[in-house]
Amino acid sequence: MDLSKEKRVRDVMTRGVITVALDTPVSEIAKLLVKEEVSGVAVIVPDGEVVGVISEIDIIKFFDQNWDNLTAEEVMSTFVRTIDAEMTIKKAADIMRDLNIHRLLILSLSPAYGVPIGILTASDILRASVK
Repeated sequence: MDLSKEKRVRDVMTRGVITVALDTPVSEIAKLLVKEEVSGVAVIVPDGEVVGVISEIDIIKFFDQNWDNLTAEEVMSTFVRTIDAEMTIKKAADIMRDLNIHRLLILSLSPAYGVPIGILTASDILRASVK
């Protein structure tokens, strides 16, 4: 087996998850995705807990609407799949494949449980696998 598949999520995840509030206009989120060169953001409530995610495709679904009048809460996916930072990237890739998703969040276990500390994307796994 390729040793890269035994790497841990913590070794390849992107730290510093970009987050937005529920009431953030979609127009701002679209600009943020482009500026930060990321494909998704986490949606949080005031205490920092993740309640949703927004990907590029979530925004594209509303392409024909005025993004200034839409908020994160209206376009976000409430299906948030989280994983442990100690999981192997092989197992994370299996989860992505089985659920047909492109990103997994890694949440803090303490002191503030549920706050995002990292994100693992399909791109992160590919980069780790070809090194």
